[in-house]
Amino acid sequence: MTVEFIARIIGMILLSVAGLQLGSVLADLGGVPANARVPYVLIVMLVGALIGLILTPWLTTRPYRLLRRRIRQVPASQLIAAVIGLIIGLIIAVLLAFPLSFLPSPFREVLPLLVAIGFGSLGMYTMIARQHDLAVLLTGRLPMREPKDASAAPSERFMLLDTSVIIDGRIADISQTGFLNDTILVPRFVLNELQHIADSSDVLRRNRGRRGLDILQKLQKDSRAPIRVTDMDVDDVREVDDKLVILAKRLRCPILTNDFNLNRVAELQGVRVLNINELANAVKTVYLPGETMQVQIIQEGKEIGQGVGYLDDGTMVVIEEGRRHIHSTIPVVVTKVLQTAAGRMIFARPGNN
Repeated sequence: MTVEFIARIIGMILLSVAGLQLGSVLADLGGVPANARVPYVLIVMLVGALIGLILTPWLTTRPYRLLRRRIRQVPASQLIAAVIGLIIGLIIAVLLAFPLSFLPSPFREVLPLLVAIGFGSLGMYTMIARQHDLAVLLTGRLPMREPKDASAAPSERFMLLDTSVIIDGRIADISQTGFLNDTILVPRFVLNELQHIADSSDVLRRNRGRRGLDILQKLQKDSRAPIRVTDMDVDDVREVDDKLVILAKRLRCPILTNDFNLNRVAELQGVRVLNINELANAVKTVYLPGETMQVQIIQEGKEIGQGVGYLDDGTMVVIEEGRRHIHSTIPVVVTKVLQTAAGRMIFARPGNN
């Protein structure tokens, strides 16, 4: 049994009892005859049970789940600032409650409650708005801010991580090679998007999101380059790609991505992009016409008699007159190498020809 089902049963029982009591009271007030009293009370009780069965989850479990989801999406710094602000506001409200208790009724009963709500909300809003200054007081160090000019830019260098490159997963292997020396920044809004994908009802999206979270955990454990989750955000911008581009311009750092559209948009705005797919194509082994290699032919080609195989790095090899060697590994001689938008393609012929 689920928690929501149990809540429905409890709500149905409680409201059916309340309906029984209310039905009895209404029957007495309305002067219902004795022979009609029992059906009247039963009808009110059943209505109460039905209301409890339908409305209980909307008043208990579902608001709780929504609140829990929202809390998980809020950065820890904002939660800490909100709690501190609430405590300070309530302390001020308690100090004001004593003099307010001398006011005539009903002010002495109402005003302390209103003051507590008002100062509690004001304290939370104030501390959330000044959370960076609060971090200075608590940690004794300045938070990372946008550099004012090139001379004031911090010596530490960063690169921003996009959602697509996290889900792709190859960044975890690249980070272990030592080629990445800059600090890898994962903005909180990218992490929230990744979590939203992991909570999707679509199985494929959910698996991609969970893979991305696993890759982030692997990065934190095994990466040679330092990795940091940052609360830096861009106000008044909702799209994650737009936030990344603006943040990269502020920090004067590149974006690490596999997203073709983000790549183009960032380049148009003067932001440097590091594309994992371009890196993978650049480090593929170079073959020149006349060189030989071993290739397993796995399928037919588009043209008559052609066979198709793949190298370990995924490069397609089209073998003329290779159809009769399907499912066999044979030596082939490279005849032509073609670079396309999708990657490198090699044409070859069987080596014994």
